[in-house]
Amino acid sequence: MQPLDVTQDPVSLTRQLVDMPSVSGDERAIADAVEDALRTVGHLTVQRLGNTVVARTDQGRAERVVVAGHLDTVPVNDNLPSRLEDGVLHGLGSCDMKGGVAVALHLAATLATTAPDVTYLFYECEEVEAERNGLTKLAASHPELLEGDFAVLMEPSDAVVEAGCQGTLRVRVTVAGERAHSARSWMGSNAIHAAGEVLARLQRYEPRLAVVDGLEYREGLNAVAVEGGVAGNVVPDRCHVTVNYRFAPDRSETEAVAFVRELFAPFHVEVVDSAPGALPGLAVPAAAAFVDAVGGTPKPKFGWTDVARFSSLGVPAVNFGPGDPMYAHRQDEHVPVAQIERVSAQMRAWLAGDA
Repeated sequence: MQPLDVTQDPVSLTRQLVDMPSVSGDERAIADAVEDALRTVGHLTVQRLGNTVVARTDQGRAERVVVAGHLDTVPVNDNLPSRLEDGVLHGLGSCDMKGGVAVALHLAATLATTAPDVTYLFYECEEVEAERNGLTKLAASHPELLEGDFAVLMEPSDAVVEAGCQGTLRVRVTVAGERAHSARSWMGSNAIHAAGEVLARLQRYEPRLAVVDGLEYREGLNAVAVEGGVAGNVVPDRCHVTVNYRFAPDRSETEAVAFVRELFAPFHVEVVDSAPGALPGLAVPAAAAFVDAVGGTPKPKFGWTDVARFSSLGVPAVNFGPGDPMYAHRQDEHVPVAQIERVSAQMRAWLAGDA
């Protein structure tokens, strides 16, 4: 692997990052490359914790901002290596979120003097369960590294501010039956057949729309896995349906769990993973100032991001990065070159105090 050149233009840097596979849990190589590159930058202090790299300026400024991006991607889906066609960069992670990471890395390396002090975070395992998330681990071991007056998550947002984020909840709905020989199936009760009622309730579900601080969030409830079966000649006595609920930030985790339990009653519902949403918070002065600096009309964030983590720590935060989030996790994931360039210029002006 060639050394990572963080001084090259952000588009070329994005392409180099995309061509470094970094599926969640396998970020060591890309974290090594990021660490090695940033340790050559004289105005940064660099720390490595697991596969998370933290780089900080220390200019004695009155304010500190955090600029963060995750290094991992979802699994490869026949979308590597990258390719550049007609002003669009294609490839796994190009949108979510190596375009944003490239912008942050380039700024960290080339912007020696900033109006606020800056903490740059490049972290592991954002795309998987919360306990593996690099920021979760950082909050437990070195919470001072997450401190700041404002944070920008370089998540894909179509190059406009996306405020707040949805909460996310995964539950395992268990349907019980009774085992029997499949030749005498009437002697048992087929749990897989009975799981049809769980799927039917999901089919009938109508997404809730919630307006929060003038932004409309659309909720979602989907089966993401089904498990069942004992053997080829046995009527199964268990079937498990894993359901993901994306809920608006006006609902707490407790309220979200209560809603799902009620929806699937009397089936057994086990919470597998949960993370709260984050209110938009655009009235907070730091957020309002950032919106003024980069322009555009803010939108709601569909999906969960670590904006929620910073919000829970009392740090106002927004999502702002290149790439249409509608293409995140898709095989045809891509990012327009013009958005990488525009976001880079806007972030540079804001951090330099020129916006």
